[in-house]
Amino acid sequence: MSIVINLDVMMAKRKIGLMELADKMGITPANLSILKNNKAKAVRFATLERICEILDCQPGDILEFRK
Repeated sequence: MSIVINLDVMMAKRKIGLMELADKMGITPANLSILKNNKAKAVRFATLERICEILDCQPGDILEFRK
């Protein structure tokens, strides 16, 4: 089982870069990069909520389950 984070896809659709999104979220680009590159072991709901607010999307646009 694997949860894949498609943050890079949503960022491209919304035409927003890593630095800009990190700045709007109030987190470091390094921490956002970990999430974007599927290296994160967990995601806080508050973080997911903030991403969805900024990118105007749903959690299902960001997270995907793959067998």
